[in-house]
Amino acid sequence: MSKDVIIPALGESIASGILSSWKVEEGTFVEIDQPIYELETDKITQEGLAEVAGVIQFLAQEGDEVEIGATIAKIDESATPPQATEASISQPVDSVPAEMPKSDPPLNEEPVESTENPDPDPVLPPTEVSSSQPLSPAVRKLLDETGINPSSIVGTGKDGRITKGDVLKVQSAGTATAPLSEMITPVPTPAPAVPEAKILSDDRITRRPLTPIRRKIASRLVEAQQTAAILSTFNEVDLSAVMALRKSHQDAFVKTNGVKLGFMSFFVKAVVHALQAVPGLNVRIEGDHLIEHHFYDIGVAVGTKKGLVVPVLRDCEQMSFADIEQGIVGYAEKARSGGITLEDMQGGCFTITNGGIYGSMLSTPIINPPQSGILGMHSIQQRPVVRDGEIVARPMMYLALSYDHRVVDGKEAVTFLVKIKEAIEEPARLALGI
Repeated sequence: MSKDVIIPALGESIASGILSSWKVEEGTFVEIDQPIYELETDKITQEGLAEVAGVIQFLAQEGDEVEIGATIAKIDESATPPQATEASISQPVDSVPAEMPKSDPPLNEEPVESTENPDPDPVLPPTEVSSSQPLSPAVRKLLDETGINPSSIVGTGKDGRITKGDVLKVQSAGTATAPLSEMITPVPTPAPAVPEAKILSDDRITRRPLTPIRRKIASRLVEAQQTAAILSTFNEVDLSAVMALRKSHQDAFVKTNGVKLGFMSFFVKAVVHALQAVPGLNVRIEGDHLIEHHFYDIGVAVGTKKGLVVPVLRDCEQMSFADIEQGIVGYAEKARSGGITLEDMQGGCFTITNGGIYGSMLSTPIINPPQSGILGMHSIQQRPVVRDGEIVARPMMYLALSYDHRVVDGKEAVTFLVKIKEAIEEPARLALGI
């Protein structure tokens, strides 16, 4: 009896994904709850676990786009697990060689080719398989596209099955099964007056499909540009007070909370402070209605190898600095391990992105639909400023606020950014609520 491996539902907005990798080899025995595949969608990357134990047979290949509910493999439950030690236990004693090595070689030692036996056993060629041999859907599709006769292919898979690699090998070798029109390449006669063009070799470029998450990022950014009336306003902030506060209390903060006091918690608190003072930015458009938020869920952009994700810190007005820092660290660890879930990224009233960690001096971030605003942080640089009539060097950062001008007026946007500047330059405002 075989059990189908089916792609489960991952959310209302997810209809398909890319089978990015198989975690096991085809034909191997898998255990219950063993990771067997990795599925990459436009929002998350998720591992699939075996629901039963048995021998697995693939019905889809790595890189295939599979729909939710599709069957990508079968697991033969009637198969028994391999007995690795059975042969060695039943082996008679007199079959042991007279001379035994003193010790086993290290497990990581490379096998050494023996020179004592000059006539090694001949290697048997793979068995040629007739066209009646069962073919996987991916192999059958490739055969239809290339026009190659399966009876002319030597299968190297399990039990002599034909794999995609076998078909591609025959195709690249240019076998006699290819149509005659493809085998004959006419030699063009170049015009004497036109210089010969330089043809770039294939090894100078790499072509690969966009990952689902990259396609989703591209789609949302284009949607934001085409739907919202995005405008940006700028200011700069002196971080002297925040840096002095961190320096004075960092050790005690780490000892008490087990996490460092970073800059992001100050900016999250400052954004909440500004949203409370200027509620016109805590809104979104929904059809012909304007939805006002009376909560403060702040998205914090986190960069990963596969793209940018924006997990959301919930009810930030109720969170302490330690709560915010611990939440950010937790999301960063989940992002690095690919453990970010849909629930982590859903919702959000406002987003903060920090290009300064990569050295960005100034940028115009794009809002995260359907939100109406996003704050861009940048690198901290010592710059000359005038304080009390004197020119002094201070740690300065440029701030950028991009907003949807359909619902946010310029006065509101500028006031909002000034509120953030004041809160960062005088952190006591955050504690006093002024």
